[in-house]
Amino acid sequence: MSVINTLGRRKAAVARVYLSKGKGNITINKRDVKDYFATPVLLEKVNQPFNLTDTLGQYDAKINVDGGGVNGQAEAIRLGISRALVEVNADFKPLLKAEGLMTRDPRMVERKKPGQKKARKKFQFSKR
Repeated sequence: MSVINTLGRRKAAVARVYLSKGKGNITINKRDVKDYFATPVLLEKVNQPFNLTDTLGQYDAKINVDGGGVNGQAEAIRLGISRALVEVNADFKPLLKAEGLMTRDPRMVERKKPGQKKARKKFQFSKR
């Protein structure tokens, strides 16, 4: 196994994941994962595919992520890592699919419509 290259997306975030055999080092935009994601919830999201497949500490991940917010980036990384692990071993797919990690979340921000304040909010209506 050399380097496996996969892509994960969520909202406006795009994560390119490069997975290789190693000691479990995760680097995001040339920074350590603990520096990039400060909150434990986001760290847990990133490590979820490794925890489910019992491969924590077996693979190094070099990740480039851009766009979106921190939560969207964490979920994009999670999808990219899940896809990479399935390329490594196809037996992981049922485990990851059962947790919903193999599907791209299609929910996006609804566009703003003309003549309205926001996507759904309208300008205040005046009867007279």
